[in-house]
Amino acid sequence: MFSYTRKTALITGASSGIGEAFAQILAARGMNLVLVARSEEKLRAMAQALSEQHGIRAEVVPADLSSESVVQEVYRRTQALGVPVDLLVNNAGFGTYGGFDTLAPEREHEEIMLNVTALVDLTHAFLPAMVERKDGGVINVSSIAAFQSLPYQAVYGASKAFVLSFSLALWAEYRKQGVRVVALCPGPTATNFFTFLGADEVPMLSKMHTPEAVVMTGLRALEQGRPYAVEGRRNAFGAQVTHMTPLALTTRVFERVMRPRKKEATPVAEPVTR
Repeated sequence: MFSYTRKTALITGASSGIGEAFAQILAARGMNLVLVARSEEKLRAMAQALSEQHGIRAEVVPADLSSESVVQEVYRRTQALGVPVDLLVNNAGFGTYGGFDTLAPEREHEEIMLNVTALVDLTHAFLPAMVERKDGGVINVSSIAAFQSLPYQAVYGASKAFVLSFSLALWAEYRKQGVRVVALCPGPTATNFFTFLGADEVPMLSKMHTPEAVVMTGLRALEQGRPYAVEGRRNAFGAQVTHMTPLALTTRVFERVMRPRKKEATPVAEPVTR
């Protein structure tokens, strides 16, 4: 069983969606928090409310993790707080939507920087102390998009496949050293992330799970020592089916599913954390 009380969780993308739900639920379980996101005003309001409601310590580290060299600043500022990070929740991320040739290359690079590079760098920064203590956890928020190629979200799907593979490898490396690693793979979730992706234009995004349900799925996997978790039975079934279906066929099916209802896909590249 993973212990929460009087320990500290660092949550990226904490100002909304799944990240905010992680903050609410972990605070209710007695965890102190380090909240990381771009919106300093929102973070400070959250930190004050959670501290008053649950009697926990909540610190704020405003940062845009899609920018180079920011991760080391986040690590330095966290170290200066004098609290060990017992649970790292790598949640920050964004997606672009549209035909690949219509999307700005610089936005795709920022997407890779946030979804992949920052996640790896943060894990590399905080994992060694967990290994030394023989205690700790890492939850990397991936996606059901990790289980198949995703037309019209080519870079996003590839980035989430990386997160899943990376997390599984770390789970195998450190599971006998007291450190638990989980890849949390939600499907469409009722957050601003999917609003900006144009969920009203994509049929498969019409049925949403709540951020709270996603978080509870991830925490159960952490407590049970499982390497990954998919929210929702339908999503879990779909993830398994893709492994039994020829790749080309699966990708053609998803091209139809993900194809916008409009005749032309509107490029969407808003950097929205989950």
